[in-house]
Amino acid sequence: MKKTTRIAAVAALAASALALSACAPSAPPEAGGGEATASSETLTIATTTDVVNYNPLIGNSRSDYWITNLMYPHLLSIADDGSKEAQVATKWGYVDETTGYYEIRDDLSWSDGEKLTAEDVAWTMNAVKQDQPSGTFYGQLANFESAEAVSDTRVEIKLTQPDSSIVEEIGFWGNVVPQHVFEKADSVANFPNDGSDGGWVSAGPYVLTDVQVGQSYSMDRVDDYPLIEGGTPSSAKVVYRVFPDINTEILALQSGEVDVIANALPPAQVKTLQNTPGIEVEESVGLGYAHMTYNMTKPDLAKVEVRQALAHAVDYDAIRKVVLQDQAVSTGSSPLMPVLADYYDKSIKEYKFDTDLSRELMEKAGYTADGSGMFPVSFRLIYSLQDSVTSQWATLVKDSAAKAGITIELQGTERNTYLAQTNAGDFDIYAGNFAIMDDPVTNMTLAYLPDGAINYSYVDDPELNELITTASATTDKDEKIKLMQEAAAIVNENVYDNIMYTQNLYFAHSDKWTGFVSKPSELLSIVNPISVASAHLK
Repeated sequence: MKKTTRIAAVAALAASALALSACAPSAPPEAGGGEATASSETLTIATTTDVVNYNPLIGNSRSDYWITNLMYPHLLSIADDGSKEAQVATKWGYVDETTGYYEIRDDLSWSDGEKLTAEDVAWTMNAVKQDQPSGTFYGQLANFESAEAVSDTRVEIKLTQPDSSIVEEIGFWGNVVPQHVFEKADSVANFPNDGSDGGWVSAGPYVLTDVQVGQSYSMDRVDDYPLIEGGTPSSAKVVYRVFPDINTEILALQSGEVDVIANALPPAQVKTLQNTPGIEVEESVGLGYAHMTYNMTKPDLAKVEVRQALAHAVDYDAIRKVVLQDQAVSTGSSPLMPVLADYYDKSIKEYKFDTDLSRELMEKAGYTADGSGMFPVSFRLIYSLQDSVTSQWATLVKDSAAKAGITIELQGTERNTYLAQTNAGDFDIYAGNFAIMDDPVTNMTLAYLPDGAINYSYVDDPELNELITTASATTDKDEKIKLMQEAAAIVNENVYDNIMYTQNLYFAHSDKWTGFVSKPSELLSIVNPISVASAHLK
């Protein structure tokens, strides 16, 4: 498989200079409802997968993210509309068109007593750029050259060319790790950070202390956490318990074995749990989407007519009504979602479900159906068995494609196997979700440029490449919107990505607990660091 990196943009420099300050003021510590005090309680959270990587610069499993996120902070957080908010950074922006900056808090320390300073921030960025670990963080750094701590509380980054998204995207997606721990490794790309060398070091609200693979991950409170009101997390311990599936998690919540379910609820369970005594359901804004991508390295799928035939062989309305219980909306088969109101383009229309049209397109691509009406092709669709929603609609996709004479073979696997298959390009059709697609330029850079970290279709379209790279360099928002809408139209027309719907998500917890702070997506939801640290018994 190709190296999953973000392509270096080659567009001409934008004529307009970057605004010198795209920053936000310091934000007060967030806290949930009610008054939390430090207690001896344990908050038990259910998950369906084990941790694969304890190194936050590598990990991409949800459990990886949920647990390492409680130890390794981000410079920025995110609001429901995708805008960025202060976290470790208090201000951020641009000095000039190729220099960005972050001003950071001066009251954070690592759990071993070392201060968290701008040196940690700069070192983390430089190490990721140099060592190229797989994952979203490195994928953001194509136009990043270097970072320098110019004081204990200020980091400046040098860019190879103007990039109007990079400061906020690095700030949100990149964790900060302790230099004095991670620099011992030859490379951050293969540093296991498994606690074997003296345990874990945290600057978040909790630190991992005990691992029982297949069973539980226990974390102890870090007493000094100034990002929340009062400065001390409420619960003394947080324990993630591993369950085989969401239904078992729900039973555990109902019985009182766990206090929170980290995974989003299946749509069919939302109303039931909303009406279940002892359980409360929280809603989180969806900044992501569900989609299928077609592996264009496969000869059949390299043909646009075949991809179009597959796209027209999906009953999108049925999926949203039957599987999603009307809790999802169409994006118009566009990577620009309605929640991104400035960018959303109503003129881009959803693929029409039309099996006769699918057959015409297959014939146009050179295929002839046999006596039973089936074309001589078969496509292997991969998905995660832990994703109950995708598991359901994958079957509907198979059935509707069969009506168009196209055979789809379903291959559901355990989530970590599914992720490994995805990263290796071991699929014909990938079915899954992108959790947070907050910035159109960055999202399309990662998903559709030739070396994009999540370019699962392996698209390399010169016209699309030029639109995206030009948009990356411009600071004129109206021009950027125009370029992104043109790019989205190309993605739609050529079926480089089949975006099926976007939805808000629902998360359940015991009504004995309060103080949760909901953030967008399943990655953050009510298990983000501020929320977990703020949650407390009523």
